[in-house]
Amino acid sequence: MKQSIELNKYIDHTLLKPTAGAKDIEKLCNEARENEFKAVCVNPINVILAKKFLADSDISVAAVIGFPLGENRSDVKAFEAKSAVEDGADELDMVISISRLIDGDIE
Repeated sequence: MKQSIELNKYIDHTLLKPTAGAKDIEKLCNEARENEFKAVCVNPINVILAKKFLADSDISVAAVIGFPLGENRSDVKAFEAKSAVEDGADELDMVISISRLIDGDIE
């Protein structure tokens, strides 16, 4: 017997435009509800707002760290990650420093 997979349960609905305002985040969250997505992914500044719009749901809120280039120092990324978690982020998507990776610096 073939099992069907509900792909929507694996989707992070994402809005990372720097111009995304409160109405855009609300729309993102409403679309996530309508489609029963796993999570919404937002810039750290929008974590509290997304948590508010999704308060009575099981949809997670993910925050991007070091987005878009990953070229912040590690201590800056650590602060950004800690702040996002304190604001309610359930998940973190951290962007690595590609230039450091290319140079072989994996520390």
